[in-house]
Formats: sequence, C-alpha cells, structure tokens
Amino acid sequence: LSERFAITNLRDFGMGKKACEDKIIEECEHLMTNKIIDLSLVAGEAFDTTHAMNYAVSNIICSMVYGSRFEYNDLQFKSLVDGTTRNTQLMAVQHVPMDLQMGFQQKRKTFAFNMKQNSELFGRLKETLNPQMCRGFVDAFLVRKQNMEESGKTNSHFHHENLMVTVLNLFAAGTDTTATTLRWGLLLMAKYPKIQNQVQEELSRMIGSRQVQVEDRKNLPFTDAVIHETQRLASIVPIISHRTSQDVTFQGHFIKKGTTVIPLLSSVLHDESEWEEPHSFHPAHFLDKDGKFFKRDAFMPFSAGRRVCVGESLARMELFIFFVSLLQHFRFTPPSGVSEDELDLTPRVGFTLNPVAHALCAVSRD
Repeated sequence: LSERFAITNLRDFGMGKKACEDKIIEECEHLMTNKIIDLSLVAGEAFDTTHAMNYAVSNIICSMVYGSRFEYNDLQFKSLVDGTTRNTQLMAVQHVPMDLQMGFQQKRKTFAFNMKQNSELFGRLKETLNPQMCRGFVDAFLVRKQNMEESGKTNSHFHHENLMVTVLNLFAAGTDTTATTLRWGLLLMAKYPKIQNQVQEELSRMIGSRQVQVEDRKNLPFTDAVIHETQRLASIVPIISHRTSQDVTFQGHFIKKGTTVIPLLSSVLHDESEWEEPHSFHPAHFLDKDGKFFKRDAFMPFSAGRRVCVGESLARMELFIFFVSLLQHFRFTPPSGVSEDELDLTPRVGFTLNPVAHALCAVSRD
C-alpha cells in the first residue's frame, strides 16, 4: 500500500486537523468519567494507568480507521487493544534466546486473534459501506478496492492482506507510543510534586476550568516544556530500523543500497553535549531565560528526515490535550504508603520503553 494513500486518507479523516482536536476533546470527557478513575476518586484506591490511557488514545485512531469510537467495556475493543499492547512488548522479548520460542508462539497467537477481530470489523463495515460517505480509512480502502476490481485491475495493492497489515500497523502505532508517553507523564508528575504544582498553577492561571484547546499551547510554556521533557527523558522508541534507498558514504563508512540501518534516537535525546541534565527530569531544557518555550534541534523523538513518524502531528495534539485535561481535573499521587522516591523510573523492556508496573491515585481538583 502506498504511504501517500494512507497519509492522505488519514488527513481526510481528521489527522492533525480541527476535526481531530474535537475527537480528542470528546474522548477526554469519556476518560474523565472512566470507572477506573472513578474508583480512585470515590474509594481513594490506586489504579494502573495502562488500560485507561491505552483505551482513550486507541479510540482516536479507531475513529479515523474504523469511523467510530468504542466503549471502554466493549470486549472486542478491549481484547484488540490489550493484544496489540502485548505484541509490542513481545517484539523485544523474542530477541532473548531462552524466551525466543515462547515469545514467538505468544506473538503469533495474539496476532492471529487480532486479525480475526479485524476481519469481523471489516465485514461489518463492508455490509454497510456507502461509497458516497466514507466513515474512515477502512471505508476509503474498500471503495478503492471495489473500483479497482470493477475496472479489471487485479494486481493492485488494494487487497485484503494489505488492508489488514496497514490497519494493524496503524492501530499499534496510534495507540502504544502516545499512551506510553502519557503514562510516563503522569508517573513523573506523581514523583515530582513541585513540578506538578507548577503545571497546575499555570493551568489555573491561563485556562481555569474551561476546556483546553490546541491553540492554548503558546500560552502554556511550562506545561509544554514538561510534555517535551517527558518525551525526551522517556525516549520510548529508542531504536527504529530503516533501509538505505541508495549507496551512501556516512562519516567515512560505505553503506550499500538496501542495508538495514538502525539509528539510536536515545543517543541524541540523552546526549551530554546537548542537554544540561541529560539523565534527569529537567523541564528547563525547553525554557529560555525569560521562561518562554523553545525547541532544541536535538529533540527528535519522532525521528527525522523523510521517514519521520507520519503521526507526529496527531501525537503532539493528543499528548497536549490529554495531559492538560488530566492535570486540570486531577492531582496524581503515589499510592498510600508509597513515597515519591519509591516510584521507579526504570523502563520495562519492549519495542517501546514503558514504565514498570505501578499504580497511582487520582485526586479531584474540582
């Protein structure tokens, strides 16, 4: 499938646009009334942020891919999201020799289950397909596939297998990275309450209780710096593979066309020559002497160049609106009996670097 078709159609269904901002704001409302968070508010119980963040973020990509969001208690939706998250973890585990066979079997089983779930979703969408009113990416793909078949083209890229792989990739990429970054952000707020105080003071002063909009970012320099510093420190996708499109000589080394190259993004995000405190949580990395936000050239969590992450604009919008909305309404603290110092920032090994299992309390600020 051409990357251009995917990007063009995702933009048509809101990626990086005002329509997408409205979807994220709507999803924030569902997240605020999530039963998991409600339990923490009512009973004072700590909760694992994984499911709440994964389901909320996943619903944004679902609305663009399938044309609708899902309820958090929808069993098909839950199994699809949980399975995708599990597969992302197994992508790294399977490189450990002793876990190789077990990891591969688990990944294959989960992958097959997700394919089955998507096939059912595709079937339902196909039954109600209206070529004049596409609801999402799958509809647009099915219409193009239908047009190709009617014109007699049988060797195009628009076939079921390509649709399946593309949707699975979009679903995984559109869920795990942003949800993981948000979980790091909440964990860091609980661990560093003084920084959380500064964020919430700025939000109270500049936004108050009204719904935050993307355009508010320019008036929230400290909050924006905290989000960027979370991305920098967490470095959740430290490596990503590419392949050279032509012969190239780089720093005196000849690299043949077609060679797999794996840049280490964390090397620049934690570069001691670029950052004053590369291994600490230090939002001042993104603030000038007047307290205004500025972005550094060494900040590249979405990679760089022509193959930069296609979902960068969507991810930036999601991170800002979800993070600000959560901090507007809740104060995040360690569980009862756990100190800030005891909150562990050691990442868990996976294709993306998640925080280790932990629980937080959400205390209402309203």
